[in-house]
Amino acid sequence: MTEVVMPGGEPFFSAGSALGVLLLHGLTGTTSSMIDIARLCAAAGYTVSLPRLPGHGTSVEDMMRTGWSDWSGAALDAYDELATTCERIAVIGLSVGGGLSVHVAAHRRDVAALVFINPYLKHPGPDWNDLAQGMLDAGVLTYDSVGSDVKKEGVVETSYDRTPIAPALSWLRAVPEVNDNLSTITAPSLLFTSTVDHVVEVDNGDELVSKSNGSVERVWLENSYHVATMDNDHELIETRTMVFLAEHLGR
Repeated sequence: MTEVVMPGGEPFFSAGSALGVLLLHGLTGTTSSMIDIARLCAAAGYTVSLPRLPGHGTSVEDMMRTGWSDWSGAALDAYDELATTCERIAVIGLSVGGGLSVHVAAHRRDVAALVFINPYLKHPGPDWNDLAQGMLDAGVLTYDSVGSDVKKEGVVETSYDRTPIAPALSWLRAVPEVNDNLSTITAPSLLFTSTVDHVVEVDNGDELVSKSNGSVERVWLENSYHVATMDNDHELIETRTMVFLAEHLGR
């Protein structure tokens, strides 16, 4: 794999208190979509980890060699690293990072709080698996980019310009288990949902509301698309997230 990381795609870690925050970015995206929240958490004194998921932030060819098991394993490893020094940990996830957050909460039952930003939690239907597999069988390895769905003019997410099909299919195959694991969540959650999202259906958030066994506070975003952390409502997300962390994780 290449060693060259895109500018803005670097991992971020900041040592702080015994209260930790793990942030997880989305499929084909990079840490750039979460860095502002990560820095705010660090400034508040939390120990913060924002890992670069395997195959991300370098090249599409690198991502083709990875899949769900690599990303979910990296998320758990990052959580475990935080747990070596932190007594309580919150997890924040965007898009597929939201699905990864559910995976972490299901396998590390001491997660103290969760923040979901336009999470991908619901399978779009079996036809999608068949379509992806059919494209691979026909020798088609990539399709159009799903990155940088941002309403704000002049803002572009650092992400791949193509979506590798095999890794995306690995995610589709993992979604049903992620959805089943929603019922294992007992920690409080903060959910941000954009009213217009061109990447995931708005009802993905409904899955968390209906299936989580922890409290869910939902905030609707009226002026942002999928990558809302970089969009017009980013200040609202940041403010509400910091208040939520103070209430449920501690200061």
